[in-house]
Amino acid sequence: MVDLLLVEDNLELADLICTFLKKDGFSIINVDSGEKAMEFLEKDIAKIVLLDIMLPGIDGFTVCSGIRKNHNVPIIIMSAKIDKTDKINGFTLGADDYIEKPVDVDILSAKVSALMKRNYELKVERTIINSGAISINKNANEVYLDGKLVNMTSKEFELLLLLVENPRKTLNKEYLFNKIWGAESFSENQTLTVHIKMLRDKIEQDPKKPKRIVTIWGVGYRYEEV
Repeated sequence: MVDLLLVEDNLELADLICTFLKKDGFSIINVDSGEKAMEFLEKDIAKIVLLDIMLPGIDGFTVCSGIRKNHNVPIIIMSAKIDKTDKINGFTLGADDYIEKPVDVDILSAKVSALMKRNYELKVERTIINSGAISINKNANEVYLDGKLVNMTSKEFELLLLLVENPRKTLNKEYLFNKIWGAESFSENQTLTVHIKMLRDKIEQDPKKPKRIVTIWGVGYRYEEV
């Protein structure tokens, strides 16, 4: 996960923005086309997208629309297209802000900081759980490992969330099963064991020697932050 994805094909301007924002403490990655931006967001996460409009290949408006269909990431458009219709188009397609070029990097940094505070510091504390390399978005029912989305069933997600919310605590099998499947369900041992194995296959570096979901023989399981 990076703080900022900069989509800018002017390398001189991109270098200036990257250098300035890095000094302000933000992690940033630059790509020089809309296609590369979409490819990046398919497999990685950015907290904010800084988007030029006049790009080679697909233009920034198309990129903005494409991002908004699949992501809620804030988007700041930076463009020399300063007509009222262009700005309205940008906001209509889902942009959160529209900055005219030439970009004032001080203003850009201030806008980035404000978006970070509004969209993350106030919300992430309530909805995001970070545990080592694992990040869980409770609202979206999403799990990320090293910044990459891990596909999980609803029961796998519920089980992992329960474990992560009780770090270093040994949770017995009966408690885990009843919390996730309910006391009236059947096949307790088999169902829980199978789901623990599936979780390990997805989040452990070596599922046969798990470090995150540790078996406490005869009792249950304990989650360790790695």
